[in-house]
Amino acid sequence: MRKIVSNFFISLDGVVEAPHEWHFPYFSDEMGAAVDAGMGSATAMLLGRKGYDEWAAFWPNQDADDPFAAQLNGVEKYVLTSRPLEEPVWTNSTAVTDDVAERIRALKEQGEGDIAMSGSATTVRWLLAEGLLDELNLLVHPLAVGRGQRLFEDGDSANLELESSETLPNGVLHLRYRPAAA
Repeated sequence: MRKIVSNFFISLDGVVEAPHEWHFPYFSDEMGAAVDAGMGSATAMLLGRKGYDEWAAFWPNQDADDPFAAQLNGVEKYVLTSRPLEEPVWTNSTAVTDDVAERIRALKEQGEGDIAMSGSATTVRWLLAEGLLDELNLLVHPLAVGRGQRLFEDGDSANLELESSETLPNGVLHLRYRPAAA
């Protein structure tokens, strides 16, 4: 069975919104390797609509020789959305609009390789509640952002088990969690 693996840049105060505004001073070769590892085994991606629209406007226009761009542009992309995808559609993209939990369960049963996610806190919280998320990878940056969407909001709960932890030379923590057994 395929795993759904979610990857986030996150601040100490739990902010995951707009990492492009605060995460780049911490980017390093070690962080790049962690990001590559989080996406490397993926043969598909799961995206929320907002993230899809942002990424679809950027990644198809990147250098085809860039291995990360080639990976993102080549994999199957499943977009959780209530409306159709606008033309032109990012290559290999499919809208998932009906019976979403059942469709995601079926995707986990099909094919090989992981189904990766990057961002989309709302989708991750929903996947956790539905018992569909298999792994949560966090790159915890040593700063408090102070504002923005957090991975977990007031009233959210999740019981997780730490699978591994690593401190990168720049002070970023790479934490891998899985949902705890009930």
